[in-house]
Amino acid sequence: MSLVRLNIKGISYSQTQNGAYALILNEVDGDRKLPIVIGAFEAQSIAIALEKEIRPPRPLTHDLFKNFADRFDIVVKQVIIHKLVDGVFYSSLICERDKIEEIIDARTSDAIALALRFKAPIFTYKNILDKAGIYLKVNPKKEDEDEEQDSILIDDMLAEELESSPAMENYKNKTLDELHKLLETAVAKEDYETAARIRDEISKR
Repeated sequence: MSLVRLNIKGISYSQTQNGAYALILNEVDGDRKLPIVIGAFEAQSIAIALEKEIRPPRPLTHDLFKNFADRFDIVVKQVIIHKLVDGVFYSSLICERDKIEEIIDARTSDAIALALRFKAPIFTYKNILDKAGIYLKVNPKKEDEDEEQDSILIDDMLAEELESSPAMENYKNKTLDELHKLLETAVAKEDYETAARIRDEISKR
């Protein structure tokens, strides 16, 4: 089975599952997306790894794993999403130490959080992407499109969130100085989800 490389397109709050987030992986050499439902903690950890300018005052669990691995010369070479059963994705960490390769089972959300920290590529098998890959469509004009269409549509709200940044109504009226102070406060409180939103608003300015 051939491997397909993926990268991270974004994270969106799930409209269908309370307290869950949708991590969207994008096919590198194609247009399909692979949505994976993850928990709030894992979403926060992935968001922190993506936000280079936000540094936690204390290491998160995945940062601790990275520090531990670095100390003992263990490298995560790649992540493979290798199985999909009843809507649950299964992944493996391909690790190396002293030129000996080991395969470690991991939850997909943890595996991706670690892949970001090790700068390791993320792959899945073509048959998994064929089965679960989607083509995101925003504001489809026809509800009765051809039944033979092979793309799977997700709800409009989620599609719109993936194609554009989240609304920042609470921060639009703040000055840059106020935003930077709020960012420092959020990081100090280890509220990285809020910190990421504030960082997005600062970047827009």
